[in-house]
Amino acid sequence: MISPGPGLSRKQAKELLRFGAVTVDGMTSVRHDTRLMPGDLVTIAQRGHRGTAAPGLHGLKIIHLDDAIVVVNKPVGLLSMGSEREKDRTAHRILNEHLKAIANSKAQQAFIVHRLDRETSGLMMFARTELIQATLQDNWKAVTKKYFAVVEGQPSHPHGTLTDHLRENKSMLVRRVDTGGEVAITHYRVLARQAQRSLLELTLATGRKHQIRVQLAGLGHPVVGDRRYGARTGPAQRLALHSCELGFHHPVSGAAIELRSALPDRLKNLMGGPGVAATNRT
Repeated sequence: MISPGPGLSRKQAKELLRFGAVTVDGMTSVRHDTRLMPGDLVTIAQRGHRGTAAPGLHGLKIIHLDDAIVVVNKPVGLLSMGSEREKDRTAHRILNEHLKAIANSKAQQAFIVHRLDRETSGLMMFARTELIQATLQDNWKAVTKKYFAVVEGQPSHPHGTLTDHLRENKSMLVRRVDTGGEVAITHYRVLARQAQRSLLELTLATGRKHQIRVQLAGLGHPVVGDRRYGARTGPAQRLALHSCELGFHHPVSGAAIELRSALPDRLKNLMGGPGVAATNRT
């Protein structure tokens, strides 16, 4: 049977159930007397209404939460982790403090598994322990990682694979090089076309710094708003890149999990508004 966890009152636990925030192996019709079997995966999306941003999360939305992992939807403009210039307003710090409050504990609650650029929005995964962090990072190549990008122009082929060698220079810019560097592989397919722009779905086979941005610029179709890598337009006032899907096996239960995040409205509007929704699996 499901009972309140640490830091949760019986009333708070009932609210989680009432709002459909608790699932058992993907089943949402969960009651207080639902019986659990060995190996069942219990997921708590977050307190309150699932899919909404909780107070104190500064735009972060918790998509998946259990004792092993947390997946959030990071807003554009928020750093993944601290830097010399910014230590407090980061996805890692905000989430960690939020989880500490829920657990009523001062112990660290979130460990970074991977990063997203400040200018990129979308799905980002954290571990709840250092052991789970190491397990996920050791198996990161097996995780399906997909992105939406709105690019300038129209690629000549509806799908393809981009393979380059990338190297970061002294100015912190990543460039394609003929020899040396690190191999970067990205698979793409065109989801929608417009006169001046196209919506692409990208699947990463490798995970290099600025990989998608550099490779699409090299293709002749930079990401809209990416002035750093040659974009000429930026009508959305942001980088038109969004982490839209993570697919993986749970590090504890082994259950297959596939999480998706819809194309943000500002990027959808670049492609003509709601009409582009048909091309977007949400």
